[in-house]
Amino acid sequence: MNKIYPSAAEALKGIVADGQLFGVGGFGLCGIPEALIAALRDSGVQNLTAISNNAGVDDFGLGILLQTRQIKKMISSYVGENKEFERQYLAGELALEFTPQGTLAEKLRAGGAGIPAFFTKTGVGTLVAEGKELREFDGETYVMERALVPDVSLVKAHRADKSGNLQFRYTSRNFNPAVAMAGKICVVEVEEIVETGEMHPDHVHLPGIYVHRIVLNAKPEKRIEKRTITEKAGV
Repeated sequence: MNKIYPSAAEALKGIVADGQLFGVGGFGLCGIPEALIAALRDSGVQNLTAISNNAGVDDFGLGILLQTRQIKKMISSYVGENKEFERQYLAGELALEFTPQGTLAEKLRAGGAGIPAFFTKTGVGTLVAEGKELREFDGETYVMERALVPDVSLVKAHRADKSGNLQFRYTSRNFNPAVAMAGKICVVEVEEIVETGEMHPDHVHLPGIYVHRIVLNAKPEKRIEKRTITEKAGV
């Protein structure tokens, strides 16, 4: 099976539709599949629910899908750095399922492992637990969280071989492996594609069984979310 597609638009063709649940890798702007996000915007699909640690910034990352009003709901753990996100949410135009970061990661991991739900102490006694099942274990109260299984996952990796085995680079690994494993269909954007067998087995961070489509983006922008410079005396 050929998993290599000539463009991000071609990689999404036939698998994206209105009303879908999307998983998107990244943390801030680190490790986001920027070409795939732009192609999703250009596809014109509407009423999406997006699972992502956050929603990028106003004009980059998932922020561009908020600008075009293609996202109706976010499942996120962090909602800062994006004024349009804030405006839409406060105006009642955007639904938000606010999820603690560790719980979000575990909901995706569970989805990829075929575990439908799990219990955690995180969120007990807060708004996070409202409407969810509570159960006591060994004298402690836990809240039940359902796993997340996106219809389509958009993922960023550094390198792939033609079988879809992936290697991530440094902190850009973040949510990407969990998002990839959880998705019913996983589309991956990479900076380099090599022949099957070229990657040392110890360098494979995610096996190709989870990957359905691959697109090359050799020179991504990799924008920095916020640059802070400390002035030093005498410099």
